[in-house]
Amino acid sequence: MSTRPPVHVSEAEMAVQRDSMCRIAEMPHRPQTYHVVTYGCQMNAHDSEKLAGMLEQMGLTAAPDREEADFVIFNTCCVRDNAERRALGNVTWLKEIRKVRPEMMIAVCGCMIQEPGMAERILKQYPFVDLAFGTANLHRFPSLFERVLTDRQRVVSIDGDDVIAEDVPVRRLRGDAAYLTIMYGCDNFCSYCIVPYVRGRERSRRMADILREAEALRDTGVKEIMLLGQNVNSYRGEDGEGFPQLLRAVDALGIERIRFMTSHPKDLSDDLIAAMAECEHVLPQFHLPVQAGNDDILRRMNRRYTRAEYLDKVRRLREAVPGIGLTTDIIVGFPGETEAQFADTLSLVDEVGYDSAFTFIYSPRTGTAAAKMPDQIPAEVSTERIQRLIALQEKRQREQMTRFVGQEEKVLVEGLSRRSDRQVSGKGGHGISVTFPGNEKDIGQIVPVRITGLKNNTLSAERKES
Repeated sequence: MSTRPPVHVSEAEMAVQRDSMCRIAEMPHRPQTYHVVTYGCQMNAHDSEKLAGMLEQMGLTAAPDREEADFVIFNTCCVRDNAERRALGNVTWLKEIRKVRPEMMIAVCGCMIQEPGMAERILKQYPFVDLAFGTANLHRFPSLFERVLTDRQRVVSIDGDDVIAEDVPVRRLRGDAAYLTIMYGCDNFCSYCIVPYVRGRERSRRMADILREAEALRDTGVKEIMLLGQNVNSYRGEDGEGFPQLLRAVDALGIERIRFMTSHPKDLSDDLIAAMAECEHVLPQFHLPVQAGNDDILRRMNRRYTRAEYLDKVRRLREAVPGIGLTTDIIVGFPGETEAQFADTLSLVDEVGYDSAFTFIYSPRTGTAAAKMPDQIPAEVSTERIQRLIALQEKRQREQMTRFVGQEEKVLVEGLSRRSDRQVSGKGGHGISVTFPGNEKDIGQIVPVRITGLKNNTLSAERKES
């Protein structure tokens, strides 16, 4: 955790942004509709909700797809190379749409813009992009957009401090569930990861501000919140409050369901495990990225825990919260990974038995330590290994999911099933999708069910008779 105190955006600066939003709303020739395309993690998804909130304050309304929108924003991710290539490919694709609709405006923002040299690349290779800004300037989006509209010139802005901006307008995608960011940035500097360079150093929101936002969400009918941060369990409030204290305080507000992600194993304390067991509304689910199962790989990844330490934390979590659902992230093909070291990852996956795992082939990121390491693994080797990993995880996942059959669950219904309008689906307490008979009236409600079976990565259920 960084020892530097966080920098909070002043009320005067936020007033400047509100004034810009008001002036844009009064412009007769401004764009009328918008569409935000989001890549990456939940943090990016929540940033897109803030962009949408600001745009609606400017008088724009959401368009159902990007082809029809007057203003399209790409909120990008650069954690992996394929996410970056997808974003740039789709930006280029809109160039053709713009030939037919020259009045369309295009913006690119998010983590990718913070990469060294990316702003210059945008200027040179993508002259049809009107606005580009980084994560440090999200709260300044209104004034940047106003400059584009009034000066009729391109604006690129990546400068800015690692700040915390409160009271940014938000247009939430759901009324029953909400993201709530508690901290930004990362101080871990894992050797493969670009996040500290594009998201900045760790900085935590004031606990009072978090609780105020959580109370407001509760009072508007939100039933589930997800506390977000690049590393939530290194949260540190102004008065020294840690994440376990924050979790207990949010739990006391009476919000029905509380989740959080992502956690770093090195920061999983005994107090956080105790808080998980004590808190009435914190759901029995924990995302605990392991990344690899071999100590030498973990050391070169700069993960700062060993295989044995990780497994000990898994044991203590399961003792404190019986039946807890564990999920993880795993990287295959890290530079220098041998077949024996990969076998250690397979054996760890087999031993833990995750409810689900996000698996990735290592992707070199310019500027990170791992990108300069020798013995980069050939693509065909990494591809073959990840196929074996996925096969094992699918087998263990199915075995783990059998524990739910016959059990009762409470499901927050997200919508109609994609396969039938007589079925609904949502997440149970362990974060697994559950499908059962229902209709549109169930959406946004918490429904008690009994699990009856498995289907691929989801559970089937019947409604519990009251």
